[in-house]
This record gives sequence, C-alpha cells and structure tokens, in this order.
Amino acid sequence: MRPALPALMSAPLLAGLTFLPAAPARATPPLHRTVEQAYPQLDYFFQKLVRERDGITIDGRAPFQSHDKFLPGKIATGLADVLLHTPKDDPRLPGMLRDYAAIADLTVGMENDTWGIYYYMGALYKLKQAGLLARAVHPATLDLLRRKLDWRTFVRQPAFELIDLPTNYYGVAFSIARLRLLMGWEDAHASEVLLDKMLKHYADYSGTYGFSDETDGQGRFDRYSILLAAEICERFIETGLSVTPELKALLRKSADVALNAANADGTGFTMGRSLGPYGETAMLEILSTAAYLGVLSPEEKEYAYAYSARIGERYMDFWYDPALHSVDMWGKGRRTDTYRGKHRILGENFSLLHQLISTDAMWNRAGMRDAAPRADLAAWLARARPAFSLTRFAGGEYDRALAIWRDGPHVFSLSMINGGPSQHANSPYYPLPFSYGIVSGIADSGAAHPQLLPKFRLADGSELIATAFMKDIQAHDVDGGYRVTYRQDALTKLGKNLPVKDPRIAVETEYVLRHGVVTRTDTYTPAAPLDVAGVSLDFASFSSGASVAGADVAFHDGVVRGFAVQGLANCRAEDVAGSEAYRAPYGPMATLASCRTGAFTFDKPLRISWTIRYQ
Repeated sequence: MRPALPALMSAPLLAGLTFLPAAPARATPPLHRTVEQAYPQLDYFFQKLVRERDGITIDGRAPFQSHDKFLPGKIATGLADVLLHTPKDDPRLPGMLRDYAAIADLTVGMENDTWGIYYYMGALYKLKQAGLLARAVHPATLDLLRRKLDWRTFVRQPAFELIDLPTNYYGVAFSIARLRLLMGWEDAHASEVLLDKMLKHYADYSGTYGFSDETDGQGRFDRYSILLAAEICERFIETGLSVTPELKALLRKSADVALNAANADGTGFTMGRSLGPYGETAMLEILSTAAYLGVLSPEEKEYAYAYSARIGERYMDFWYDPALHSVDMWGKGRRTDTYRGKHRILGENFSLLHQLISTDAMWNRAGMRDAAPRADLAAWLARARPAFSLTRFAGGEYDRALAIWRDGPHVFSLSMINGGPSQHANSPYYPLPFSYGIVSGIADSGAAHPQLLPKFRLADGSELIATAFMKDIQAHDVDGGYRVTYRQDALTKLGKNLPVKDPRIAVETEYVLRHGVVTRTDTYTPAAPLDVAGVSLDFASFSSGASVAGADVAFHDGVVRGFAVQGLANCRAEDVAGSEAYRAPYGPMATLASCRTGAFTFDKPLRISWTIRYQ
C-alpha cells in the first residue's frame, strides 16, 4: 500500500436543493483551485482498485459486474490523470506506476467499446508523451491493447460506416484513429477518411445552422448537438491538428448558445437526456475550448471563465458526496436515464473528473490559471446576453429550434428538438420551457404521464400527444414579453420506437413568456369527427403545499406559485414526494397536478391552455 495523496478541503455538501438561483454568498474560488480537489477523489479510487481489484464495490454496486462497456478506458484515463499530476521526483511514483500496470493487466481482457477505446488511447498517448508509458503498461499488455483499441470494432469496412451507432460516433472513431497514428500504430488514411465522414454528416444534416443532428436527418437534438463542435475542436487540439476557420465558426455558434443559457448559479443545459452534472460540464467544454481558440471576445472570456468557475464549484458542493467518495446522480431524489444508471458509478466518477481536469487545463492554456472569477456574473449575463434568442437547428419538412429566455435569475430553454427513434416519448425531449426548479423532464419517463402535454386517449385505444412534427416555428415580441408559435399537422401516436404521425388531429401551439408567467395555448382541430375517451394533462412540480380550486392549483411553498388550466375541468393535486417516478436529474419533485376530461365527440376545435406563475 502507498500513502494517500493529501486531501484538499472541499466545500460542504448542500443539504437540499435551492430552486431560487442566486450568486454564491462567498467569493467563487479560481477554477484551478477547485479542480485540484479532483485528484484526492481519483486517488481514492486508485487505492481502492489496488486493494479490491475486480471485486470493488461502491455504494453497494459492483462496477466490474455491471457490463459498463466503457469502464476499462475510463479507469485508464482517470488513473493516468493521477500519474501525470504526480511530480516525477515524488517517491510514491514508482509504486503508483506498478499499480497502474497491474490494473491494466487486470482490465485488458474486459469489454471496452467505443468511448472506452477513446479514453484508453488518450491515456496511453499522454503517458507516452510524459515518458511514463514503458513503466505504466507491461509490454505484453501494451501489445494486446494495440490489437484491441481499434476503431474498426465499431466501423464497418471498407465503407467506413458506423455499426448501429448514432452519427456522433464518427467523432469517436476519428479520435481513436488519430491517436493510433500518433502512437505509431497505423498510418493517416483512416483518420482522414473518418474526419471527412464526420464533417460531411455535419454538412448534410445541419446545413447552415451548425448543430449536429443525432439521427440521419430525423431532427433530434440535445445538449450533445451543441457540444459536439467543441469536442471536435478538442480532438484537433489534443492530437496536434490546426483547428480550421470552419470549425471555429461552428464553435462560435455553440458558445453563443452556451452563454445565452448560462446561469450565475452554475447550472447548465436543462433539456434532453443524460444531464445531471453533464448538463454543466458540457458548458465547461464549450467555453474553455472557445476561450483557448480565441473565439470569445476578451470580455466574454472573463465572464465565461467566471461561469466555468461556478460550474466547478457546484460540482464539488452539489454533485460530489464526500460520504460516498463519489459523484451522486442517483440519490437525494435525483434520476438519470438507463444509459447513466448507477451500475456505471465508477466510470462516471472517472469521466466527470477527467472532464473537469481537461477543461481546467484548457482554461489554464487560455491564460486563466488561478485567475479570480469576476463577481458580477449575474449582472453581466443580464446586461450582455439577449433576454430572448431563437436558435434554429434544422429546417425543411419540419422545424427544429431552441428558444432561450432570461427572466431575472431564471433561464428557460424552450426546446423544439424532438424527432427520430427511442426518445420522442420521453419528457426531456418534449417542446417545453425547461428551467431549473420550474419545469423539468424526467429521464426515461415514457408517456404514461406526459409532462405538460395534453394526451388524447381515443375510443379505439390510440394515445396521441404533440411532440415531433413541428412546422413554421416563429418568435415575436409582445407587450412585456415574447411569443413563440408553431403548428403540427399531425400528433404523435404513442407505442412505437419512432414517432408515428396520426393526422386525425392537428394542433397550433402558442407560448407567451412574460415576467413571472409562462402560458402555453394549444388549439386542436380534428380532421373529421372523432370519438375521444378522454384528455389528460399532468404537471410534475417541485412546489408543495398545493390547494385546488376548480382548474387552478396554488402552491404554498416553492418557486412555482400557481398552475392554472383552461379547457379541462377536473383537476386535482397529489403529493409525490419520494416517488421514483417523479425525479428530475437534480432532485425530487413534490406535487403532481392532473387535469382530465371524460369521453366526448371531437367535432370542433378544442382550446387547452395552461399557465405557470413563478417567483
């Protein structure tokens, strides 16, 4: 056994959620000082792996029995970060290198796919650059890794087609091929072809808008669509390529969205899946890369750094649980999608800490090491960023766009981004005004209780909601606020992996956003008389102490103070605190407000409206 790295002081874990975002009462420390707290966390896992090997358990989970297909690569990267942070004259380093080699021997035969391959390749290349590789990996193990860590395991040859993977994996494949080239394991041909494939996909499915569709043009976007330009630039930087002007232009678009959605409390993206701390570290990646490449103005750089420092501080204060020695995305009423389930607890620690370390390094290279963050971030965001912006992601048969609205300490992301397979019925992809502590999706929710979308249950058993076929997205100023409209010629028929058009009902939707008030109005029109068994509308809220008067729900506690519905008569509210089904990525919901109608013949337009009032 070797002695632990000295523990650094970490800020106390927040006892509960605070849904009124505000600038911290104390000064935010420099990002680099905060990120230094990552190394004791990594070293804890390093020593635990040395002791427990493949029998390791964390909070009751056995990571090596979880079929986490990225785990060996994440272990390699996380532990390499510890080695690279340890001074070369540190007397512990020889023992740490022997321990690293033993863990590499242990994991080399385990499943390790795609992202895991990329992480492992990055670790090997950095160790090689530091002159540590020969002592960190035994020759026989390195020879086996050379054969196993290959992009060809998920790219079909000779066509260079991804094998049943989303299109963003072209970037993963390119990165692996480029790192293999730098390791001397292959020539440049594959990395050049894969780079061309990746950029061609951008051009084909993002056009002039500059954001990557996760599907082959079916129109599904999320925080990763905004992040991907930064990731590509990072791969260029880490492998010694010059970032092109075209990539910098894409990165500038991503940086604009990130700054528009930034909040002084350090929270990040609120729409789409796989959020939790990744909704915040995505902001770190975008803004640190943009700062390093000179894409930001000097003033933007100062405040983007201040925001990044808040994100780092929030990770240590909110997401990291010192009692568990782990990030916590699964307790305290928090919820993730299956992809980031608790079975991946060890890998999630390594990947998140690596993101903090690598983005801190980028900020350091941008000249901000140990810089004191600006204290007036909230005031700058209100002054310098637009109160309202509409960013288009795709056009054509259907529109995709993101409207961001800033109302005091609250930032709303009205995401109209839902298409393609697998996610259309889950509320993180609904066209809703997501805002921390006000409106949230629920990971892997399904459509049993569709958040804030009326659900039509037809007499023939069909269930329909308005999710995926948006056209003519428009935004206008209105007195004291903003108006967003779109229409859908068909609703989505639930029950299939893909959104299925059902033209029996069309809808026109209007959002009106004013200070303290969000109103959505849907006007549904039947193509012909239709027998409807009922219509329902649900709102899972973080507020509590509900009282109901007709179709109005008032809350005694919480940011949301009222929820009023028109067009549906029967409303009730129930306490759902503690329910597994009502958890946001960052904490528990408290109340489910539900409104219903009985059966009717749908033969004329039906107007359903809801209003959320908040403080």
